[in-house]
Order: sequence, then C-alpha cells, then structure tokens
Amino acid sequence: MNQNAVTATRNVAIVGPYLSGKTSLLESLLFVTGATSRKGNIKDGNTVGDAIAEARDRTMTVEINVASTEYQGIRFNWIDCPGSIEFAKETYNALMGVDAAVVVCEPTSDRVLMLAPLFKFLDDWKIPHLVFVNKIDQLSCDGGACGQSYRQILDALKGVSSRPIVPHQYPIGKAEQLIGFIDLVTEQAFHYHTGAPADPVPLPDSLKDAEHAAREEMLEALADFDDHLLEELLEEIEPPQEEIVKDLKMELGADLIVPVFIGVAEQDYGVRHLIDALLREAPAPEATAERRGLTGKGGATVAQVLKTYYTPQGGKLSLARVWTGQLTDGSVLNGIRAGGLYHIFGQQQQSTPEAKAGDIVAIGRLEGIHTGDTLSTEEKGAKELPKAPAMKPVYGLAITAEQRKDEVKLSGALTKLLEEDPSLSWEQHEDTHEIILWGQGEIHLKVALDRLRRKYNLPMDTHLPRIPYKETIRKSTSSHGRYKHQSGGHGQFGDVYLDIKPMERGEGFSFSETIVGGVVPKQYIPGVETGVREYLPQGPLGFPVVDVEVTLTNGSYHSVDSSEQAFKQAARVAMTEGMLKCNPVLLEPIMTIQVSAPTEFTSKVLQLISGRRGQILNYEPVSGWNGWDRVSGYLPQAEMHDFIIELRSLTLGIGFFNWEYDHLQEVPGKLADHVLATTGNGNGNG
Repeated sequence: MNQNAVTATRNVAIVGPYLSGKTSLLESLLFVTGATSRKGNIKDGNTVGDAIAEARDRTMTVEINVASTEYQGIRFNWIDCPGSIEFAKETYNALMGVDAAVVVCEPTSDRVLMLAPLFKFLDDWKIPHLVFVNKIDQLSCDGGACGQSYRQILDALKGVSSRPIVPHQYPIGKAEQLIGFIDLVTEQAFHYHTGAPADPVPLPDSLKDAEHAAREEMLEALADFDDHLLEELLEEIEPPQEEIVKDLKMELGADLIVPVFIGVAEQDYGVRHLIDALLREAPAPEATAERRGLTGKGGATVAQVLKTYYTPQGGKLSLARVWTGQLTDGSVLNGIRAGGLYHIFGQQQQSTPEAKAGDIVAIGRLEGIHTGDTLSTEEKGAKELPKAPAMKPVYGLAITAEQRKDEVKLSGALTKLLEEDPSLSWEQHEDTHEIILWGQGEIHLKVALDRLRRKYNLPMDTHLPRIPYKETIRKSTSSHGRYKHQSGGHGQFGDVYLDIKPMERGEGFSFSETIVGGVVPKQYIPGVETGVREYLPQGPLGFPVVDVEVTLTNGSYHSVDSSEQAFKQAARVAMTEGMLKCNPVLLEPIMTIQVSAPTEFTSKVLQLISGRRGQILNYEPVSGWNGWDRVSGYLPQAEMHDFIIELRSLTLGIGFFNWEYDHLQEVPGKLADHVLATTGNGNGNG
C-alpha cells in the first residue's frame, strides 16, 4: 500500500447472515483494489479473513477480521463480521466504531427476514448502511425479466428496515441468466465480465420502462428529505446527477435511507461499483465523530476499543477506533503506556508510528483495558462513549480440566477468553459447585473450548450442567433427638425436641425456640440451630432443604456432660429422623422467559414452550420491532438447556429470549421418580 497517497479514511463493516458471502466480498474488495494479487477461497482455507483455525474448521466467521486497502487516495479499513447470531456481540462491538456498514444478503426474499435483528441494531444506533444483494446470478430471470424477483427482494427488505429502501441499481437479464445492471443515478447500463470491470452498454429498450419506474422510486425516496428535489420532480424537471449524488451522500450519512446494490462477490461482479459508491456517498470519519458528539476540540486523543486479541507472539492487542487527536507509539491512554501501534491485515500486523483521527489500529499491551472501553490521553479521562449492549447467555456447559494439574491455570485462561469474547461468561455454581461456561449457543461454546485447547493448552471435559434441585416437606411433625456418648472422662449429652413444619414457597428457613424453665440452657440453643442448619444442605431426598420452619420446644441436659457440640449433634439426629416423616417432595427451579420472534413463528414458539412443560402467560407485539411478537411464560430450568437450539431452528436462526430465575415448583410425580433414580441421591446430572 502506498501510504503517502492516502489522504482520508473510511471504516466500513461487512455484515450479514451466515452464508451470505461476506468473506468472499472482502476477498473481492481487496483483490479489485490491488491489496492482494490473488483471491483466496473459503473452501481452500486461504482467505485473508477467517484465517484462525476455529473459523477454518467450520468454514464460518467466528470473530471480526480487519484488512485495509487504498483506493483513489482513500484508505478503506474493512471489518468482516460474523454472520451467526451466536457471534452477534462481535459484530455489534465492531459496528460501534465504523462510518458505514455494507449489509450482505442473498437474493432470496424469504431469507431476508434473517436481517431483522441486524437492521434493528443499525437503525437504533443510526449507523449508515447500504445493502449488497450478493449471488445475484441466482436471481430468477424468467425470459430475461429479473425485475419481478428483484422487486420481491426489495419488498422483503422494506419489511425489516425502519428506513426507506432505495434501489441504486437495476438488474439486466438474458434468457434465465443475469448479465449486468443499470445504474439508476446515471442511467448507464453495464454488462458483467469475470475478472474485469463491467462494460458500459446501451440501455436495453425492453427495460426502459422498468428502469424509469425504479429510478422514480429512488428519486421520490430522496425527495422526502430534500424540498428542492421534490419541487423538481413535481415540475417534471430532470435533476442533475450531481444533485442526486449529493442527496445520496447526505441521506446515507444521516442514516435516513438504505441504498441497495447488486453483484456477485465471487466473480467480482458489482464490487467496483460498490466501492465507488462508498467512496462518493459513505460519510467521512469526521462526520461520524461529529454525529457521536466528538468535535476534536481541545487537542485530546479519544479512542474506543472494538476488539481484544491475545496473540501468541505479541500478547494483548486492543483494536481501537481513533475518534479524535493522534496516537503515537508510547502514547499514554487511561494512564497506561501503549506498547506499539499496528495496522491489521488479516493475521498480519504492520507496525506504524502513528494513527490519526479516523484510523482503526491495534494497540499493544493495554493491560486492564477491555472491549468497549473509551481511551483518552487526558488525565481525568474522556466522557465514556456508548458501548454495544451486553447479551445475556442462553446456553451453558459444565467444564472440568482433563488433567487435574491444569485446574490452577483455568481461571487465568477463562479471564483472557472472556476479554477476547465478552459475550461469554462463567460461574462456579453455588449449589452444584460446577464451573459453568455460558455463551450464545452450541457452536459459540465449541469455539470457546477449541480456543482453550489450542491457545492455552487446556483441553476440557464437558457435560450438561446439573439442575439445582431443592426439596421441601408437605407435613409437620415433632421429632426427638438424643446424643449420648461416653469415652472416659467427661461424656457428651444433648437432648432436644423439635417441631418441623412446612413454610410457604419462597420463605426459606426459620428457626425459633419456646424453651421454658431452662430445660435447654441458653448457651446451648445456638448449637441446636447450628445442627439444624448443617442438616439442611442434604435432606432425605439428597438435595438442599428449603421452606422449612424448625422450633426447639423441649429438651434436657446434663450438668457435666452437656455442651454446645452435643446439642448440635442431637439436633441433627432429630432432623434426620423427623424429616423422613414429613412427606418430602422434590422442587425444581422455574425460570421466567420472554421469547421474541417474527409473528409468523409465534404459534411455533407457543408450541415449543408448552411442549417443554412450560406455562404461557401472555404474548404481545414487541415494541419497536415491526412484525415481531414477545411470548412470556414460565419454563423449568431442566427444559432450558437446548431451548435456544430448537428456537433458532424454528425461526430462521433469529428468535431470541431472555430469562431469569423466578421460583421453585414441585416436580410432577413420575418425573420426580425419574430424577431421583438418575441423580444418585443428588449427585448426578438430573
């Protein structure tokens, strides 16, 4: 790259669903602009993006990939983002630092719905974006007429966007094959050529009416935000091309419209025109910074971390967007000295002495800094920039190191793993004592486990997390417990009578005493309570006991042999014998869930919940989501492990849910018998 020729920068994210062709588009963009001399291929595993082993094993993007190219004096920093919703947090973090996004989709109207969550994020954060309909050669062109199929795609896009969808190009077909496009700004037709720029050709007579209608649609959408253009259209005055381009630039930059382009990334079709449009119409970094309220006044440097990497050679790298000011090697950010600046090209790092406002660079050794953090050279620090919202985990696995000697390394490795991927989390469950790794889905956790094995030499064994069952009682009883032990010298003697009663669900545990006449001296009563509490972690069914009231009503003592320890043991005897008489029952945790999905899938969601012993509470439209419903209900935790997998299979991969613990509920009889038979008295998976 000729760095002296670079006079400005554009930061562009490439986003879209899995299999839409984002990585192929990145390869084409790098190739046609001369950044690479040969295009890589996903099947061959030699692309600039997806170079890490976890991505190539699955032929899918699992983390953002950055590569730069220079085109007509502009440095384009491309960020190829994962398409799977399981890695959406990676995408959202990256989008917080770009000037524009190219949304890649397939030419199939029923798959456009998969863009809904992505469009919602882009619209909510007012991130300028355009659509590149990839694989347009698969468009149905019956007798050369591709317009109807194209119209269906545009209509589908309107269904997932809160911004007007504006066609920028129109397809040209021949027989059943797509051969080119018409630029609706210049009204120039082009024919595609593999490995070469598209050739300008005369506008086909058969498409003049369709092209005119599509161009009118574009102009009318632009006129909604430009009174002068509206007047020209009303007076049937042909607007100059310069005015149309100016409106496209202004309205795209303000995230008022969504222009639509077409092409075939693998063949480089339409890619040059896409980058030309980005050159003309995408907002410059200064405009993006201003939109974020960053003027650059005062001379301070402000940056934001978009991604954290741990590399085998360079250690920690923080990929950051420089919003204002300038960075140099050794700059002090948030009190930490930067240990090197690098431009990233796939897996390659190129050292650079400085980074200016608008650049995206990797900064070395910023210990204690995390993805999303705002960086500043000011001693007091800059105002925190907004971060992409956190994503609650929906899928968990219990993990243990294959070799016990590795257990001491696990905590440190998990800390680094979560720094690289903030959508992961882990906990040591207080009831089951398992280490549970949480994420956004099955593939997400498999990738995380692969990283633990490859990067940190920590192979893991996994199993389903145990369900933290509890138990309670249905009946009351009175129980007598006596502990008497003689072993020479002073003996041990404690004697108690306990009333054991059930409490209302959720009330926990209560201990009281009604001793009169000093039959149990006051100094021994705490020992009785301790003995009761020490019994509760494992009741007669083998699980922690809850919602029980225990009252010490009577007892006796020995003036020499009694002690607090003896009364503690007597209480345990009373609890062990008494609880068996109280009709113990098994309880399971019940979660409250809110499932969101397109309305057309609502009936399937209802069936999914009810088919897993769930209880439907209500469903209603989702505020701010056009054509989506939210179903609320209760679901047993035992039914939740693979709930997200089935939900996504029923909803084109875009359904999602939130959950939290709500209450405990009695396990139905036969199921309770099965749990008790398979858990080994509380020690199994459940």
